[in-house]
Amino acid sequence: MITLSMAQTALTIGAGSAVGFSLALVGGGGSILAVPALLYLVGIGDAHLAIGTSALAVAVNAFANLAQHARKGNVKWPCAMVFAASGVLGAALGAALGKLTNGQHLLLLFAGVMMVIGLAMLRPKAAQGNPDVHLNRAVAGRLVPIGLTTGALSGFFGIGGGFLIVPGLMLGSGMPLINAIGSSLFAVGSFGLTTAISYALSGLIDWPVAAWFIVGGILGGLIGTRMAIWASGHKGLLNRIFAGLIFAVAAYIVYRSV
Repeated sequence: MITLSMAQTALTIGAGSAVGFSLALVGGGGSILAVPALLYLVGIGDAHLAIGTSALAVAVNAFANLAQHARKGNVKWPCAMVFAASGVLGAALGAALGKLTNGQHLLLLFAGVMMVIGLAMLRPKAAQGNPDVHLNRAVAGRLVPIGLTTGALSGFFGIGGGFLIVPGLMLGSGMPLINAIGSSLFAVGSFGLTTAISYALSGLIDWPVAAWFIVGGILGGLIGTRMAIWASGHKGLLNRIFAGLIFAVAAYIVYRSV
């Protein structure tokens, strides 16, 4: 635990706003932004404590942003629930393994995974999708193993997993990006909460920092939701934003970790 100065409190709220904005805009960027911010801006010195704190804050912010996207009709609830349910077990197992792995090694692995996802999202086909997709046996058969795998990776890296979940939902169901973003927030929140509980039981959450982060995240999410809906009306723009944010943060993590 750290005692926050006024400057650190302001940085925590500001970082939380950036995270909430990113979650609402692209369904990801939660812990990808939160973990480096907690480590390098707020001053939490332990990578595992930063991961646990970010997991809690991101989970709460994801559920808050989920409500906003749901009001706009962007959430495919059946697909979201099947994906989340299959991923919670994976997240619990992944978190247990992640706590046994060197924190700096986790961050570097994290950056590598993000680079691969970013490249995949730049493919022209990734900008397409079926907005009328419905859950059926075939879709469920794809979502369950993808959700399990994504959950395990999310728990292992200590992330809410939006940058993994959004492509996973698109791959498993064929839904457009805007629907994958809205639907992903249910899984992001579920995975993040599972990870947060695991870390909390090990005493690896800074509760005051998490609280200020959540306050900032709710404010940022209000703006992010509006921008996501606007960008979805411009072909390929949301995909480029999604991929660009991944590359920028992955490069920064590598820079600070090497």
